[in-house]
Amino acid sequence: MQWNEFEEWSQKMATWAADYHRTLRDRPVRSQVSPGDTLALLPDRAPNDAEPMKDIIDDFERIVMPGITHWQHPRFFAYFPSNAAPPSILAEQIVSAISAQCMLWQTSPSATELETRMLEWICEGLGLPDAFTGVIQDSASSATLAAVLTMRERALNWQGNQQGLSGQKAIRIYCSDQVHTSIDRAIWVSGIGQDNLIKLPTTGPRKSIDINALKAVIAKDRAAGYLPAGIIAVTGSTGMGACDDIQAVTELAAAEGLFTHLDAAWAGSAMFCPEFREIWAGAENCDSIVFNPHKWLGAQFDCSVQFLRDPDALRQTLAIRPEYLKTHGQQEVTDYSEWSVPLGRRFRALKLWFLMRAYGLDGLRMRMRNHVAWAQKLATRIAAEPDFEIVTDPIFSLFTFRYLGDGDLDDLNQRLVDHLNDDGRIYLTQTFVDGKKVIRFQVGQFDCTEDDVSFAFDTILQVARAL
Repeated sequence: MQWNEFEEWSQKMATWAADYHRTLRDRPVRSQVSPGDTLALLPDRAPNDAEPMKDIIDDFERIVMPGITHWQHPRFFAYFPSNAAPPSILAEQIVSAISAQCMLWQTSPSATELETRMLEWICEGLGLPDAFTGVIQDSASSATLAAVLTMRERALNWQGNQQGLSGQKAIRIYCSDQVHTSIDRAIWVSGIGQDNLIKLPTTGPRKSIDINALKAVIAKDRAAGYLPAGIIAVTGSTGMGACDDIQAVTELAAAEGLFTHLDAAWAGSAMFCPEFREIWAGAENCDSIVFNPHKWLGAQFDCSVQFLRDPDALRQTLAIRPEYLKTHGQQEVTDYSEWSVPLGRRFRALKLWFLMRAYGLDGLRMRMRNHVAWAQKLATRIAAEPDFEIVTDPIFSLFTFRYLGDGDLDDLNQRLVDHLNDDGRIYLTQTFVDGKKVIRFQVGQFDCTEDDVSFAFDTILQVARAL
């Protein structure tokens, strides 16, 4: 392809993208294909000769699009959103065009310094103290892994990378039973081992970690010769939005000398609204905090922000400086590749710059406030129906409910989710709360309206009562 052809097709793709978003409400939210349908339409071998771009685009529409679940659909109420606001998409187009590998300051100084400034903007927007320094990771999973590795090295007096874990005391990490599975994976990858991730029971309507149980198990582990290293707290868990008492967690961690990491991957965005911040009171005392602007805030995937009280601890854990990665002849510069597991880094700060300038913080806050209000209104409407119950009240814009029909209620509610998703008009997911199968509902798609949420109410009732 020549660059004049690229220009022509880029213009066509821009029109396609705009039409796609304008017509999303006419499409089923979740893909309706069966396993193997897409694979069956793809040739067994790559072509030897070049093919016309028109044929490639036509095949994209015919083969690929039927197998796409539409995460940008305004009636996507499953999981958490993976938003892509238009300014963020434009920024990503630029990033793809210049295709810079931003691992070091010298490999693109603007990328490094824009990242520094964007994290300062976000830190202030969240109401966090200036003591925090930020870095953009690809996902909360990577940020959590970086935090767990730092916990490990700090507990081993920075000898784990050099000596390995063999012969060392077994390291213990603590969390609630509501955390995301990315915590488990970080424990696996770090070499700490699943048996040394101690999951504590939760209490209260927000399913907060039981502080007394946590304190007791730390003391028991010390007495048994284990090496407590850190606590992973959560604000807005994936299942039903569980929120730990961060103030209590950080006070205990300080008394025990433990590193604290806060997973606020989804709910962290809500902290741009000052009225919501009481739910993570004490976050300013954490050592590490992660939230994903690519979820609720509107930045295109992938874009995860990690704030650190002491970035030197992370650099001491991850930084490697061979001669070919050094920048000579300059004063000390920041190389963000020393703050993350991958060496290579995309220019993720640009979409944050575009996003926050195009909407302003007040414009972004308005969307999140609307989502919270609409979710609360919907929960009230569902609670008023005699054959439904609210299982967990809204935490921000997430709540869970249950259909109270006849027979096995776990089976019934799973069938309701399946029928709703096969119907295609909305998309929901399920989880367990206190051993009961429940249905999650989360408002957060960037272009969602109150009418979309009201439409979901009508659809849920219609499909449930037709089972």
